[in-house]
Amino acid sequence: MDLIEWADFQKVELRVGTIIAVDPFPEARKPAHKLTVDFGEEIGVRRSSAQITDIYSAADLVGKQVVAVVNFPRKQIGPFMSECLVTGFHRDDGAVVLAVPDSAVPNGAKLA
Repeated sequence: MDLIEWADFQKVELRVGTIIAVDPFPEARKPAHKLTVDFGEEIGVRRSSAQITDIYSAADLVGKQVVAVVNFPRKQIGPFMSECLVTGFHRDDGAVVLAVPDSAVPNGAKLA
């Protein structure tokens, strides 16, 4: 494991947002959802592709708060432009479990 300095960690903008829309992404190489996430007034609405279809249906996701990196450069994923990275953890079976706050917090709140 590579150690990082505190200053390195401070550069990462981990923010909470609420998923407001979920669209299918049939063009993706691996099954994925297109997420639209509201990060509040300061950051606004961003989109992300997430390979989380093993556990989460579109209905499960709308209204769910998630933790995402909002200061990566935009990334083209096939015909889709991803504007943030929604975070999660791999289970032993390869499925991804989303990183989420355990209580509601304001959209745009930064990880403390």
